[in-house]
Amino acid sequence: MSISIDEVKHIAFLARLSLTEEEAERYSNDLSRILEYASTICKLDTADVPTTSHVIEIKNVLRDDETGNTLDRETVLSQAPSSDDACFIAPRIL
Repeated sequence: MSISIDEVKHIAFLARLSLTEEEAERYSNDLSRILEYASTICKLDTADVPTTSHVIEIKNVLRDDETGNTLDRETVLSQAPSSDDACFIAPRIL
């Protein structure tokens, strides 16, 4: 697959980049080689490769969440400077 100079110019226009003719030609060649390499990778047989989301195994190093002693809602709201039903009332910031 190759990218034409016109396609490079269109992409540059969308990205609000100004390219000279030499740059557009160079990018056309570079992008074409990148796409050819990607198409080569797509042809690889990966049927025997197990599906993974990461190259290395990831282990959770965090502890499990544990609930502890908690206060009931009424106790917490009774200690708030201002509350309404089940919500704290805080001063407006913005």
